[in-house]
Parts: sequence; C-alpha cells; structure tokens
Amino acid sequence: MAAERATGSRRDFLRNVGVAGGAGMLYSAMGALGIAPVPEAGAAEYRAPRASDFSLSGRSAKKVLVLGAGIAGLATAYELGKAGYDCRILEAADRPGGRNWTVRGGTTLTDLDGRKQTASFTKGQYMNAGPARLPQSHVTLEYCRELGVPVEVFTNQNANAYIHHENSAALAGKPVRWRTAKADVHGYVSELLAKATDQGALDAELTAADKERLIAFLQNFGAIKGKADGYAYTGTDRRGYAVEPGAAFEEGTVLGPVPTLSDVLASGVGQRFAFELGYDQAMLMFQPVGGMDAIPRALAEAVGRGRITYGAEVSEVKDLPAGAEVTYKDPRGRTRTAHADFVVAALPPMVMARIKHNLGANVTAALKYPAATPVGKIGLEYRSRWWETDEHIYGGITPTDTDLGTVWYPSYGHLGRRGTLIGYYNFGANALAYSALPHDERLKRALSRGVRIHGDKYRTELDHSFSVAWHRTPHIEGGWVSWPSQSGPEYKLLNQPAGHVHFAGDWLSHVIAWQHGAFTSARKVATDIHQKVMAA
Repeated sequence: MAAERATGSRRDFLRNVGVAGGAGMLYSAMGALGIAPVPEAGAAEYRAPRASDFSLSGRSAKKVLVLGAGIAGLATAYELGKAGYDCRILEAADRPGGRNWTVRGGTTLTDLDGRKQTASFTKGQYMNAGPARLPQSHVTLEYCRELGVPVEVFTNQNANAYIHHENSAALAGKPVRWRTAKADVHGYVSELLAKATDQGALDAELTAADKERLIAFLQNFGAIKGKADGYAYTGTDRRGYAVEPGAAFEEGTVLGPVPTLSDVLASGVGQRFAFELGYDQAMLMFQPVGGMDAIPRALAEAVGRGRITYGAEVSEVKDLPAGAEVTYKDPRGRTRTAHADFVVAALPPMVMARIKHNLGANVTAALKYPAATPVGKIGLEYRSRWWETDEHIYGGITPTDTDLGTVWYPSYGHLGRRGTLIGYYNFGANALAYSALPHDERLKRALSRGVRIHGDKYRTELDHSFSVAWHRTPHIEGGWVSWPSQSGPEYKLLNQPAGHVHFAGDWLSHVIAWQHGAFTSARKVATDIHQKVMAA
C-alpha cells in the first residue's frame, strides 16, 4: 500500500510539473527522480518522443495527419510514432520518398506536359533521380543506422575524372584530369608565392623564420624547384603519366607538355577546386546500397504500410478550433475528409500554396516567397563500363561549362559488365532548356556534348536512358527552393504552426536540397507537437 501511495504521489507530482512547466520541465523532473535519463553536456539536442512520456504524465498521444510521404513527412510520422501517436500519411504519388526517387527498369514518369517515359534499365542498374550522396556529418546516416539501411562509399571527387571547359580563354575543348589540373595550378601558384616571398614582398607580414617555413611548405605543396632554379614549376608525376611505369626498364613517361602559367589561369580549371572543399561535399561520402530510395522505403516500413495512403491528392486544409480537417481524393477519385488533432504539411511550398486553406493570406504569400529551382538529370546505361576499362575512372564527377552541368560516374558495380552514369545534372536555364525537349531530344543533345569529353563510345555503347525534369514532375515541381531571405517574416512564419497546422521540409532549414534538412525539420515539428501535447 505504501508503494502504491508513493507511486501515485509521484505521478501526481509529475503531472503538476508538466502542467506548470511544460514538457521540458517534466523531462528534467523525471531525470531528477531517476525515471528518465538527463542528457549529458554535449549530447545531441534531439530527444525523440517516447511512449513513457504519456504513461508518466497522464496524457495521451494524439492523431496526426501528414501531407506528403517525402523524407520530411515520413520522418515526422516515424518520430511521433515512437511515442504512440496515431499518424496517417496522405501521398499523391504511388510511392514514398518524394524527391528521393530511384529509377529502375519499369519505372514510369508522366511529366506535367503529358510526356511519358518508361525506364528500361536492366536488372541491377539504376539512377538516383534526386539525392545521390550522403555527407558524413548529416543526420541522414544516423537514420540509415537506426533503420538498418546499409551504405557504401560514394565517390564525390576522383583525381582521374575530368574538368571539361569549352568556353575558356585557353585549353578549351581539352578534358583535363583533376590530378593534372591540381598539379599545374598548385605548382604555378606555389612558384609565384615562393618568388614573392624570397624577393621580400611579404617581409612586412613574415619573419625570416616564417619565410623559410613558407617556402619549404610551397616546395612540397607545389612540387617546385629550389631557389637555385628560381622555384620554377616544371611539372612532375603528379600530373599523371602518358605511359605508366612498369616492369624491367619501363620507368614511365610523365604526362606533358606542361601548359604555361597564363594558359592555366585562362583555362579556369582552378575555379573548380572549391567544390571538394565544401563542408557538405568533402570526401568521404556515402550512398545506400542498391539505391537512395532504400531510405524512404525503410521509413515507410517503420511507419507502417497501412498508415500511408498513396494516390491521395489533397484539395483543402482547414484549421479548426479543436484540430484540423483535410479534404482529399482517394485513389478511386472519391472525395474524402479526414480529421486530426494536428496536420503536418510536408509538401513543397509552391504546391501547398495552391491548396485551398483557411490559414490566412499571409501564409499563402509566405509559401509563394521561395522560388523553385529547375533541375534535370539523365541516366545513361552502357553495355560496357568503358570509363573504367579505357579511362580508369572509378566513380567521381566531371564538371563542365556546357549545358550538361556535370557528368557523374557510378559508385557501384565496379568491375562489372554494365554501368549507368548520370549524363547531365543541371539546373537553372540549362535545366529549362533540356526539359523543353522530348526525352529523345534531351538524350540526343546530351550525347552530342558527352562525345566531346569521352569520344564516340559515349554514343555507340549506349543501351538505355531515362531523363527527369524535377520542375515538370507532378506533385514536386522543382529540385529545391531558394529563399530571397531566411531572416525575414516569411521564413519565420512557416517555421511556426498556423493553428493546428505545421509545416515541414528541407526548405524550412538551412540545409536546403539535402535530406538532412528534411530530417531536422521533421524532428523540430515532432518536438513542437509533442511539447504542445505534453503542456496541454
């Protein structure tokens, strides 16, 4: 009896703490009593909702209706589901993932203009039409671990890939290996800086000892000669080999001739190096084994197949005094109405802006404020992996200054017979130009550019292809969005609920166009809803 009285008193105490101080105060009190762990300093900020939160507070989970089964929508339902929330997802497409979409043989796509494609990739071949790489710092990898999604290395930067400029003032139309471009740029910059240092140009900035150390560094960094030779850069094996070193007396032939400093600067190749230095682009990077859509498929399985309605197009959202209401058409075209305590709109903002609602004109204006970015990709399946056998390129990316944007070599299936590369990944005006064409014309245009880099095999070895224009894809209508400002009232407005309606997506983060942004936005919304319920 004493134990029961103690348990009851503790429960009453916690209930009163929760009413007075909200969920945060409740968690702290639970930790102090030894009922729930208190996060240590430096621990991750996010704490997933738990079913025990309700059993100890006397409250109960609520019903949540999520609009959109993209990463943000799936993650919101997944996180709230951990605490027992009754989450249902309405998805207009016939699959989960949103822009996380892996195209395989049999995949179909009908653009907004009515053009239809059916992918004919062979078994085991695929293209990630949307996100394709995972940085080590992104929370997406945590979900891969939690959901049991195996990953493998994605080669984002490869010294053997090319830099291809056709519109430069020098070396135009000549593909240059990354390693060669780096050797020349680093070499010449080191030569110039070493000479300037030695001639006293930096005496006001450096001590004598500093100058010695800097020149020693530059000799190593740029592979330049010593002072007696004027610190000259003359090229080394860092540029690569015309003839590889081999057995017996084959010492190899270093690639040459070395272009002049003026030509290297005019070529613009050095402008490409910042890419691999970007925080989100630095190696190592990863990808799920078998296709990026392994992530949304695992999330959908964890949420529960019966909790997601595919082919459900939302037509209206209403905030009510107690909860919210959503009107939609089910897969059979019948109009349905669903009620919930909360609604989470995890749709692209330009799509949500067109849906009828009573959330206010300011919400509509805010949803229209960010601009959708046109983005296009084409997958090219080849009968042989000629980029590996002939050019020794195993993964990586070739940037261009043409309308292709970039060419991506696959990071899976190495040494196999077939392979699928991304023949263009472009955005803005280039994506618009390609998307205005039928698929066959997009392909023809992409191949005509690609042969300038790789030769005729880029066309003759081709077997299958599939192109995606995200800005012409139903229910998506853009690769990502860009905000004129994320410090203005529009961004702030949509990062808070409109009554019982919340918004979620990578577009409501500072990591736009990455799944990390969608996951963190979902975590924020799940936390906001849970704290509101716990404080009620």
